[in-house]
Amino acid sequence: MESWLEYWGVAMGKVQKGVKCSVTGCTNNAERSMSRDQIGKSSLKVSGEHRAFLCHDHYKEWKKETKKDRELDRARFG
Repeated sequence: MESWLEYWGVAMGKVQKGVKCSVTGCTNNAERSMSRDQIGKSSLKVSGEHRAFLCHDHYKEWKKETKKDRELDRARFG
């Protein structure tokens, strides 16, 4: 079953419109959007303004690098 976005042909947001990954040297389509503050906690080098867009591979790399920090944040606020 297709999503309602595909059914109606509505593309909302830059990721669904096909923006590229913000990591320097990557040309893959982005799957996630996040603030540059979140990206700054990892070793990824991104270009752009205040939003960063990550492809599947770079999002997975970001998750692995920031796992401990995110666990601590959840414990502090949870």
